[in-house]
Amino acid sequence: MGPRAVLIEALDADPADWAAGVRTLALPGVTEIVPAAETVLIACSSATELAIVRERLGAVRPLDAAGSVSTAAVEIPVRYEGDDLDAVAEATGLAVDEVIALHSAPDYVVAFCGFAPGFGYLRGLDACLQLPRRPTPRTRVPAGSVAIAAEYTAVYPRPSPGGWHLLGTTDRTMFDPDRSPPALLQPGVHVRFVAT
Repeated sequence: MGPRAVLIEALDADPADWAAGVRTLALPGVTEIVPAAETVLIACSSATELAIVRERLGAVRPLDAAGSVSTAAVEIPVRYEGDDLDAVAEATGLAVDEVIALHSAPDYVVAFCGFAPGFGYLRGLDACLQLPRRPTPRTRVPAGSVAIAAEYTAVYPRPSPGGWHLLGTTDRTMFDPDRSPPALLQPGVHVRFVAT
């Protein structure tokens, strides 16, 4: 990944947990640790520091990412009236009320962030709701759309194309460049969806 970063693949643990383990080492020169679906990117401020980090990677022990951040869950109020709610109910063989109950019941954890600033991929979706992405993506999904695809749920932080199933909407701001940190959701953060 260039002279100042390394991409770790073939991990023996969840990438968010592996990234949390890297953080506990407090390696000098590390400027960014980015977990993704199956990898972790570690960026350093110089090639010299990257060489030192690479030597220490064998000492990484995965740490429960959900236990390495604040235990207070971020609550996201949701109006369950999404364009795909009825279709998800039909595809899963559930009633709409059951879809809402299953989606709002879990304590989700942000596995990683990507796609767009503030877009957190949340793990913990009930297996009954795990559907493949839509066969035809939408050219524009409104900001605040609460959606599901495969084993994840997420909130679209801004208008964008997207192929996830839309269950509802929220007024919570997922990304605000004037806020610190700008993204409401960070890897390891717990999230609860609350039906309104």
